[in-house]
Amino acid sequence: MPTGVAIADVRRRLFEAAERVLLRDGPSGLTSRAVTTEAGCAKGVLHRHFADFDAFLAELVRDRIAGLDAQAAALRAAAGTGTVPGNLTAALTDLFGTVAVAIVGLVTSRDELRARLRRDRPVGVPLLTEAAAMIADYLAAERDRGRIAAGADVDALAPTLIGAGHLLFADRTAAPPDADAVRAIVRTVIAGALREP
Repeated sequence: MPTGVAIADVRRRLFEAAERVLLRDGPSGLTSRAVTTEAGCAKGVLHRHFADFDAFLAELVRDRIAGLDAQAAALRAAAGTGTVPGNLTAALTDLFGTVAVAIVGLVTSRDELRARLRRDRPVGVPLLTEAAAMIADYLAAERDRGRIAAGADVDALAPTLIGAGHLLFADRTAAPPDADAVRAIVRTVIAGALREP
């Protein structure tokens, strides 16, 4: 791309390019050169908008975390509708069927990225921690409606579902699990808490 040509929404373009590279090549293939090549822009474009590559990656992760807000709102709105296992199956598939598994791999593989993210997220694994909070919030709403047992520990069930879902989707060499496999995990984890008619 010629120098001086304005790029519309450069941050979004770079983030989307990074996600494609991450999905295709994994965390080890994600370099500033790979991102800018994928985005079709000069390498300097990334460095004009971000202090360095780890600053870019930290913003990429924060952007993905912010994207959970819409999913969390939709999941919470689903409380009392459909089935609890169905809603959780859809939520886990939406979460892990995207770039989330690769983002977690990126965070765990880059020390400087983790250090930057720890400044505003001192506990847990970024993205997974927020996803667990989303699931806990949904389970609490279902508990209020009597579809989850009154004594259910939603703060224990949620990270268990996130961990099991992450493991199920983590194999990048195979096709994603089908809905029946995800539903089976969900039903197993919440079996003791589920109150279905």
